[in-house]
Amino acid sequence: MNHRRWSVVVAAAALSFAVSALPASASPKTEIKGAAILDHACGKVAVKQMGLLHDGKFDEANKMSTQAMQDEWKKMPAADQKMMQGMMKEMASTGEQFATDIKASGDLIVEGEGATLTVVQEHKDANGSSKSTMTQKYVIDAKGCWITH
Repeated sequence: MNHRRWSVVVAAAALSFAVSALPASASPKTEIKGAAILDHACGKVAVKQMGLLHDGKFDEANKMSTQAMQDEWKKMPAADQKMMQGMMKEMASTGEQFATDIKASGDLIVEGEGATLTVVQEHKDANGSSKSTMTQKYVIDAKGCWITH
């Protein structure tokens, strides 16, 4: 084996060893359940945005999203925005109800600069009962928690 090839092999082995010596994840995954979610920045954003959507305050609710999501919304045709606003308002619960749902069945997974909130909501009426699952993704930065999907 010539000297150049040997240097590459040694360098690759050293890099492999260095990488394997690092922790598996630079940012540990944290799971927060129930009422404790409401103390986290993403839980607060979730409840506030849900309440704003329920009240038809779409511009205020949109400000809680990442800039990229706000830009996507602005590019959407007015007719599509109106349709989406109607659907969001119809599907949104009050902030108080959403906080209750989070306490009962919320699960927030925080990993590095991202988080995912999952809430299972149970609905009961004269026709029986059903469950729905709401999942919301967030980006976390120095300024706070921002809805991304």
